[in-house]
Amino acid sequence: MKKWLIMLLTVVLGLVGLAGCSGNKASSDAKDGKVEITYGFWDKKQVPAIDEIIKLFNEKYPNIKVKKEITPYGQYFQKLETAATGGALPDVLWMNGAHVVQYAEGKVILPLSDMAKKDIYSLDNYPKSLIDLYTVDGKVYGIPKDYDTTGLWYNKKIFDEAGVPYPDDTWDWNKLKEVAKQLTNKDKGIWGYAAMMGNQGGYYDFIWQNGGHIISEDGKSAGFDQPEAIEALKYNISFIKEGLSPTQAQMTETAASELFSSGKVAMMFDGPWMVPEYKKNPDLDVAVVPKGKKRAVAIHGLSNVIAANTKHQDAAWKFVQFLGSKEAAEVYAKTGTVIPAFNGTQDAWKKAVPNLNLQAFIDGAEYSVPLPSVKNTGEIWQYEIDILKKAWSEEVSVEDAVKELTQKVNEALSKK
Repeated sequence: MKKWLIMLLTVVLGLVGLAGCSGNKASSDAKDGKVEITYGFWDKKQVPAIDEIIKLFNEKYPNIKVKKEITPYGQYFQKLETAATGGALPDVLWMNGAHVVQYAEGKVILPLSDMAKKDIYSLDNYPKSLIDLYTVDGKVYGIPKDYDTTGLWYNKKIFDEAGVPYPDDTWDWNKLKEVAKQLTNKDKGIWGYAAMMGNQGGYYDFIWQNGGHIISEDGKSAGFDQPEAIEALKYNISFIKEGLSPTQAQMTETAASELFSSGKVAMMFDGPWMVPEYKKNPDLDVAVVPKGKKRAVAIHGLSNVIAANTKHQDAAWKFVQFLGSKEAAEVYAKTGTVIPAFNGTQDAWKKAVPNLNLQAFIDGAEYSVPLPSVKNTGEIWQYEIDILKKAWSEEVSVEDAVKELTQKVNEALSKK
């Protein structure tokens, strides 16, 4: 995710006829054999690795120029919606699990299974859970790029100055709260913990740790109004109420990650997508997340997909294959950019940044829970943003917020 964080905007896709009007099988190459394809993604921190991958790709395919299109995550899917309705999507683009069903069923992106079979491109090179995540109605729509879990990032300098031992795998919710109190220093403007209103790396993790669920196994109902979820949300927000965390308004004005990297926050949940930024700061490190009734974190992974309306399908498929190759994965690994999805390359990622305990993220896969993915995940996440922010800012009680949220989510889940 994101990087995959909560600021996911609702995508309304009434685009079933899009692929047909744009022509999936349009000519794949220009007359002179040279083509330009566009690559859409959202994380500027990954640009150095992507540039190196494109350079390697061009050594193999010098006649295919790749133009980068970077859109901040908060606007990414909104921009894609507009581009899709106008038939102007990037040829190749990042996709997350929350939207793949919508884009696949809307015929906005191409199924890749037949192309992979024709070129004997093995999908066994990636974790099965990631292939399954991007499989819709039996067809694979995305080639996995990376995966991520959650870790407890912390500032060693703040711990050292307070004489507090660093986090370890014995920590639980009580210990997290206890240490947050010890590290909060109003005179120095330091908060012990950042209680972000995020689902992945936030309240989803806490709900699962407390034995709750987000969406029922049959996909028909939400679990936000259940006792386990309410208790988890109250625990999360209690850091703000007790003055141990910046307020929602403060974290809206200045991102929690910025407060953390500048030494204003001692601890926060975050993912491996922050490694490129945090590795530059010698005061920072990461540990496994504390446990509640059990230890649990979200797992997700991005994939590369092809727009159905691309005019250069062959070139786009060549690029997607290369993006999913071991060679590309090793670039991500050696630069410590993300945990590459290609099997066998994760250790190289860990060793690329020896000053950080990146094993914490790899360990997270062992007790991870897949992010919920249904046809209208984007709509559901927007309800979470709109409604839960009122609880985070203490405008309404958690009970009132989850009552409204559960009703909205259940209505969304009941749609055909």
